[in-house]
Amino acid sequence: MSVTYIIGFTVRQGQEARFLSLLNGVLDAMRVEETYINATLHRDPERPGRYLLHETWADHDDVVNVQLARPYRAEWHAALPELLEGEREISVWEPLRSDSARNF
Repeated sequence: MSVTYIIGFTVRQGQEARFLSLLNGVLDAMRVEETYINATLHRDPERPGRYLLHETWADHDDVVNVQLARPYRAEWHAALPELLEGEREISVWEPLRSDSARNF
């Protein structure tokens, strides 16, 4: 069964460009992973520096035991304490339905 991760970030002022550069590199790299389904990055229009990442993968165990250890994630993970105001907010969900009219 697939699994979705909802991850909230509050980025330190002045770190937005680096945050997006590193995260975009991770998102581009994970797109070719066999168990990857999709991801959407959102920005809060009311709160600068607040982002929400919605990722869906085919297998939770693969994410925890394989994907999180991929070399392309190392620089991203190492930079998080400098980039973020606090810890990421991570929740795990089981998708029930997905609808899409078009790609954005």
